[in-house]
Amino acid sequence: MQFAPETQILILNAAILGVAYLGIFPSLREKTLARIMTVDLVLSVLAVGVAGALFWGRGLSFDMLVFSANWAVFSIVTLLIMEAPLFYVFAKKHGISLTGEDR
Repeated sequence: MQFAPETQILILNAAILGVAYLGIFPSLREKTLARIMTVDLVLSVLAVGVAGALFWGRGLSFDMLVFSANWAVFSIVTLLIMEAPLFYVFAKKHGISLTGEDR
């Protein structure tokens, strides 16, 4: 079964975020904003890299509901939208300051 390109990227993002918030981030000894942002940067590059491997050069347009975008913009924007509530809940649960001040 073949999924639509948008669905493929959403599944990829969900899988990476699931591994991050259910496995990687809870297992960090130091749960600080800086440490989480470092790991998140690596995971974001992974998500965009895999999306690029799938869709770079194919000339596809991705529907963002109010506008169309290329695969890179769609991947980054949807990853940010999906991650924002997860990060907020995780930070609140673990007492991570959103201002960057370590506790």
